[in-house]
Amino acid sequence: MGTGQPAGKRRRGWRWLLIVPFVLVLFSVLQVLVLRFVDPPFSMVMAADQAGRWIHGPDRSWVAYDWVDRGQMAACLPISLVAAEDQQFPFHRGFDLDAIAKARRHNERGGKVRGASTISQQVAKNLFLWQGRSWLRKGLEAWYTGLIELFWPKQRIIEMYANIAEFGPGVYGAQAASRRFFGRDAARLSAGQCARLAAVLPSPRRYNAATPGPYVQRRAAWIQRQVRQLGGPGYLQEQ
Repeated sequence: MGTGQPAGKRRRGWRWLLIVPFVLVLFSVLQVLVLRFVDPPFSMVMAADQAGRWIHGPDRSWVAYDWVDRGQMAACLPISLVAAEDQQFPFHRGFDLDAIAKARRHNERGGKVRGASTISQQVAKNLFLWQGRSWLRKGLEAWYTGLIELFWPKQRIIEMYANIAEFGPGVYGAQAASRRFFGRDAARLSAGQCARLAAVLPSPRRYNAATPGPYVQRRAAWIQRQVRQLGGPGYLQEQ
């Protein structure tokens, strides 16, 4: 009897080691399935931003976020985001291997580090995870990216991205950004305003879509040229 109890405890411990990963996998799958149909009240990045405001101050205001369906956005906005961030978005399955290879070669030569995250990867990171560069976070990002691409149509992915991307300090999503920077709803954005919102995405806390400096103006003009070359909003139907 003296050895039976420790052996039983060990067996229970092994069962938990098997059960816990299964539960976590199931939970992540359910998260992604539910959010295919349900609009999220917040993202993890928004939650972290809000918590930081309350804990550290001095700005304790609420982050700005107001969901808007893709049909209620100006058609120029989703294609501007794709032109700026991920032109292979309609065709890849979450990871742009060519862009990853080019970024790796660029980074090996030194200089400013270049990333190769797709829109799907950015949705996975912003919606479900935390900021950072750890291997754990990158692994979870890859896992959620695969689930998103498996269970969501591309139209849902770009709709989600447009709604949870940060366009300015504490300003999340197309509707909040349109009202904050242009005093109008996202449905009434002009092509130039769509391009300016997309242009600030690399550093939304540094650049301002309402009062663009030379960099944002140049990048917005480039985005508009790319939109025309891609064929406009119809490009997002080519999947």
